[in-house]
Amino acid sequence: MELVSLFITSFIVNNIIFSQFLGTCPFLGVSKKIDTAAGMGIAVIFVITLASIITFIVQKAILVPMELEYLQTIVFILIIAALVQFVEMFLKKSAPGLYQALGIYLPLITTNCAVLGVAINNIKFDYTFIESIVYSVGTSAGFMLAIVLFAGVRDKVDNADLPESLKGSAISLITAGLMSVAFLGFSGLKL
Repeated sequence: MELVSLFITSFIVNNIIFSQFLGTCPFLGVSKKIDTAAGMGIAVIFVITLASIITFIVQKAILVPMELEYLQTIVFILIIAALVQFVEMFLKKSAPGLYQALGIYLPLITTNCAVLGVAINNIKFDYTFIESIVYSVGTSAGFMLAIVLFAGVRDKVDNADLPESLKGSAISLITAGLMSVAFLGFSGLKL
């Protein structure tokens, strides 16, 4: 039950986009089409989960025993960059359409602060290995939920008859803010 609570909390209640405001660059940049947003969400789920597993093992097996915790951020960034390169090469060969659609935003997963934030939070919150995996999957699934919902809403809003001053980025930011407020309603949820 504790793991289910951790998953739901990281997925909805403390959504990485709407509550923690991490990963907003790809959230705003790749959310113009639902299929592209879903592809980015799947890539982020894969990268965050795998990065969390590897960084947890590196932290506990290498950095802590050798008293090199001060290198945590640098090591985690290197691991994330290598994983993103792997995902980019994989998508280029297996899903060229998605690779083209994601464009510049795929390499931006390397600098997506959500990926690094989840890896650091796993250590900061002193999660066990299983808890860190559940937290990572829940958080990254929450990212996917946020970006796909936003893409759906953005598709409708972009086709609406709006005043010229609200078109484009303005209405996108207003919509993201309203969705963030809506997700704050989950903050009172006690699991």
